[in-house]
Amino acid sequence: MPAKKDLPSTLQRSEEHAQAVYGETLDSAEQTYGDGERAHRTAFAALKHSYEKVGDHWEPKDEKGPSDEGAEQSGPSDHPTRGGVDANASKQHLLQVARGLDVHGRSTMTKAELVDAIQKANDRATRKARED
Repeated sequence: MPAKKDLPSTLQRSEEHAQAVYGETLDSAEQTYGDGERAHRTAFAALKHSYEKVGDHWEPKDEKGPSDEGAEQSGPSDHPTRGGVDANASKQHLLQVARGLDVHGRSTMTKAELVDAIQKANDRATRKARED
């Protein structure tokens, strides 16, 4: 498993189990695909089945499973994803996450708009955490 300092910054700020899921999958994927982007995408895909990105870190999901349409697909082609946002979660859950991230206007947003707003808030939080 990679050393904590070698994990992506969002995982360094996440619980040990999330780090282990990513690290163990990455080790296995590197044996299969070699050290590179495909191995890291595989590790993030495994992580996203049990965790969702909230702000600058990963939190356990209420229900395991693919987080978006891109994660539901398999194979080596490039599948667009939602950056760790659990787009398959209920609108109520997305509203709770948006509230925790202080997303303004969330109460009038559609589910798709919430997903986009959460993804942007997550990106801002990650950038800010890297600066600190």
